[in-house]
Amino acid sequence: MSSTGPGLNIAQQEAVNYLQGPCLVLAGAGSGKTRVITHKIGRLIQAGATPSKIAAITFTNKAAAEMRERAKSLVGKSAKEVVICTFHALGVRMLREGGQAVGLKPQFSILDSDDVLSMIKDAGGNTDNAAARQHQWAISAWKNAGLNAAQALAQAEDDNQRVTATIMARYEERLIAYQAVDFDDLIGLPLKLLQTSPEITQQWQERFQHILVDEYQDTNATQYELLKLLVGSKGRFTAVGDDDQSIYGWRGATLDNLKKLPIDYPSLKLIKLEQNYRSTSAILRAANNVIGPNPKLFPKTLWSDLGEGEPVRVVDADNEEHEAERTVARIQSLRAGDMSAANSAGAVQFKEYRDFAILYRANHQARVLEQALRKANIPYKVSGGQSFFDRAEIKDLCSWLRLITNNNDDPAFLRAVTSPKRGIGHTTLQQLGTFATQYKLSLFEALFSSSLSSVINARSLAGLHEFGRYVNDLEYRARHTEGAEAAGVFLSDWLKEIGYEKHLYDSEDNEKIAASKWTNVTDFCEWMAQRCGGDIDDAAGLTMARETKTMLEVVQTISLLSTLTEREKDQNVVTLSTLHASKGLEWPHVVLAGVSEGMLPFKLGEDDMHSTDAKAAASESIAARLQEERRLMYVGITRAQRTLAVSWPKKKKKGRDMVSAQPSRFIAEMALEQNTVKEDPREKLKALRAEFALKSAHNAELAKAIA
Repeated sequence: MSSTGPGLNIAQQEAVNYLQGPCLVLAGAGSGKTRVITHKIGRLIQAGATPSKIAAITFTNKAAAEMRERAKSLVGKSAKEVVICTFHALGVRMLREGGQAVGLKPQFSILDSDDVLSMIKDAGGNTDNAAARQHQWAISAWKNAGLNAAQALAQAEDDNQRVTATIMARYEERLIAYQAVDFDDLIGLPLKLLQTSPEITQQWQERFQHILVDEYQDTNATQYELLKLLVGSKGRFTAVGDDDQSIYGWRGATLDNLKKLPIDYPSLKLIKLEQNYRSTSAILRAANNVIGPNPKLFPKTLWSDLGEGEPVRVVDADNEEHEAERTVARIQSLRAGDMSAANSAGAVQFKEYRDFAILYRANHQARVLEQALRKANIPYKVSGGQSFFDRAEIKDLCSWLRLITNNNDDPAFLRAVTSPKRGIGHTTLQQLGTFATQYKLSLFEALFSSSLSSVINARSLAGLHEFGRYVNDLEYRARHTEGAEAAGVFLSDWLKEIGYEKHLYDSEDNEKIAASKWTNVTDFCEWMAQRCGGDIDDAAGLTMARETKTMLEVVQTISLLSTLTEREKDQNVVTLSTLHASKGLEWPHVVLAGVSEGMLPFKLGEDDMHSTDAKAAASESIAARLQEERRLMYVGITRAQRTLAVSWPKKKKKGRDMVSAQPSRFIAEMALEQNTVKEDPREKLKALRAEFALKSAHNAELAKAIA
């Protein structure tokens, strides 16, 4: 490839060619940041960097997979050796190799959110899900800030925080006992590893000649510290991000990381990408106007050469049902417009359903939109719905697989031993748990203790021993099963041996539901087998190239994968999505729904201010939250390529009552009057249908006359 790369603009070329030191690329929405990252990978290889010593770090498996494909098309086989993965996948690599230094065995377990919630309830002696979830969020926030339980307790400001810190300490003890980590630990523990071991730090700094970080504005405090230790004092990195798209403050992301870069790296090169390749000028003008009131770390203005395009539409509605009807009418009118054009001008590329997205602030707003789409027989999907791995049947199987990888994983043990049921009841498991706690053993270790017979009767003990022996046998077979074909046989035999299909049908009254669950199981097993054969890319980024792997090696990676992305290809449906879940995506036609005060921006809590100090603190917090809500609106606007409509209901439900609503302040900020057009899509649809009918009748009369 050339030193500039084909089709790159001047700013992109500068970002790709700058190899002398630390570089921050301020990449506005739709400005080609992934293109810059993949071309810079090629430029580094061209300049002599070893492909395996280049790392590109993303935030999602989907982004990693896309980057891997684009890098492969650009630089060919060399892309296989480049480390392209998420922050969490990199953390897994580091802990698998050096986790002993922080007390972990190589076969540790990675807990999902539900496992963590159960452990926190246990640690707090509380069965209240809502309270446990609050503790879970607080503990995660502390971990993302780099605090352990003792530090959190020392900084606790009230009794609630002190209680949570105490629960955090018990939770940490359980993680150590189970040889398990949560997702926050996949960043925190590698950081601890580097902070406490200069030798390991040097090894990792030598391993990477250059690190590229995508979506840098989404990094939290621990991720920034980890990055600093990985790149060393020379700062061999390229950070690509956009402060105007920082919308994850609620989960620890901080713009402080952008502020720190010029301070920690005085030689930092700043390059702005302001040309947008996605949206029309009308849409970008609305986006620039919305984000304008926010304070700027690095000022920039998006522009496009795609033309003015359709004006941004503002649609008001009587209520939420009316708003949903108008949204559906807009989709129908845009498609009917195609049909009318086709009738008068011949073949036209009709708009597909996949070209449309309806975006909203909160999940509950989808319900009334779904109802309207179903009524109109329009196919749709709710993006960010239940993950494939959150389905009960898949969690059952993953628990078995986690247990054969890490016998100390007590949550996995408890689920596997009861899925399917095998005559081992709750009383037996409670006795086993008490025994294990008394002797500080994992449940699996306790199962084979010679003195367990003193507390559990012979029949129950025989059942436990049979289960334990089977798990050990399964682990041996998994360790010696390599390649897709052998993995397929292994998984098929396993399901037959535990009678899982029968278990599903026995557990469901509705045979169709059971059949659907069994289909999910077979899809999961087919996908696992493919990964053993190297037939598909490692979406978690845990291997550098496609290669056959053992069943046990594959099992160790599945906890990092959130969805079977292969199942979502080629769906010609309208997308419903929250604004947060839409980030990184784009559609030709977008409707932002429910854009009213109290929803977007979300209720800011002005009523919670009492004392003068509280007012000052709350005022600062409200200002920060308003800025993030404004960035969320900006993200929503910049998802649109060709047309954008922003709608709001004049009334909405609050409990059983209907209350008046006001348009979001962002609508006023969004555009100048000449950039905003109010419309009733139902009237437009009626006119288009009438026009279409008139032309059809005229064509019929003309055909009759000719005949």
